[in-house]
Amino acid sequence: MFKYKEEIEHHLIYDIIPFWKKLRDDEYGGYFGYVDYDLNINENAVKGCILNNRITWFFSNAYAVTSDDSLLAEARHGYEFLRDKCWDHDNGGVFWSLNYDGTPADTTKHTYNQAFAIYALSSYYDVSHDTEALNLAFELFDIIEEKCRDEEGYLEAFTYDFRPESNEKLSENGVMADRTMNTLLHVFEGYTELYRVSRNEKVGEKMKWILDVFASKIYNPERHRQEVFFDSDYNTLIDLISYGHDIESAWLIDRGVEILGDPGYEAKIGPVTRDLTANIYKTAFDGHSLPNECESGVVDEKRVWWVQAEALLGFLNGYRKTPEHTEYLEAAEAEWEFIREHVIDPRCREWFMHVDAKGNPERGRPIVEEWKCPYHNGRMCIEVIK
Repeated sequence: MFKYKEEIEHHLIYDIIPFWKKLRDDEYGGYFGYVDYDLNINENAVKGCILNNRITWFFSNAYAVTSDDSLLAEARHGYEFLRDKCWDHDNGGVFWSLNYDGTPADTTKHTYNQAFAIYALSSYYDVSHDTEALNLAFELFDIIEEKCRDEEGYLEAFTYDFRPESNEKLSENGVMADRTMNTLLHVFEGYTELYRVSRNEKVGEKMKWILDVFASKIYNPERHRQEVFFDSDYNTLIDLISYGHDIESAWLIDRGVEILGDPGYEAKIGPVTRDLTANIYKTAFDGHSLPNECESGVVDEKRVWWVQAEALLGFLNGYRKTPEHTEYLEAAEAEWEFIREHVIDPRCREWFMHVDAKGNPERGRPIVEEWKCPYHNGRMCIEVIK
């Protein structure tokens, strides 16, 4: 039994939720997009649509586990901003970012961002029963399938009118990727949530197709990892293992397979996710926390906030799937102890973006920005409660 459930539930209700409630923008909609290291809110900062969609998802799911009506109101506030401002009413799909007043800033249409909007809309529909949100989720599903992929799989970045453009937004480490493991994972995640709330067979079939791609193109059985960045033919572009993505993928893919309920895919995918979990535990986990990644044999030792959250969930999932591996339960508990002591910012109780291997925060990093949100740490709390 995981011994920190009540402590983590308290952290969600009394720390994370109040912090994000304070960022609500009642004048222009959505949530303020930037809080600096010194906890100053920039009310004129760009509002990332990924940030807003993840906040909408977070409040929807926080309401689901607490039944606190104020959280459903927050989720609706985020949903209305998504529907009215993030959405491109001329060309369809969701912009990358908006100015503080809700006007378009970056009109890129990225497949990753469309997937997170599906994730938010599906969760919001689940708690609100607002069929408008579900209809928008299916509209985005059709956009991804018709405009954001080719016969071999999902592509990455597009202009506002869905003409292909280069993928700076999800390419890192000196490469420019035509396809990424990260986008594929989160399309699967968005589709999983849409399938969960709708049981639409067309969505389920696309989930199975993605699982086949993970097993045959993304997972590298010889190196017990996923490859990260690819050209259009799925040739890997770099010797890189993303520790956080591998452990996140293990539990997210397991969850999707469980929701599908197909015994054939349980048999096919289970060995993959078990191998990813075992490899991260053996090669990356240091007894209390998880480094960021390893490129060409060189480990990036910073402890990134989201990597710690996903490590805790991934190890708990590994223990749930294989209860004889009690070391995974111990790893999840050690991760929480590291998070509690070093990653949670004592000034505001939200999490630092980065700490070093000894738990010292990287000063100057913002507490909130386009990618820094309550999705990973909030989801960690919610999944532990569930």
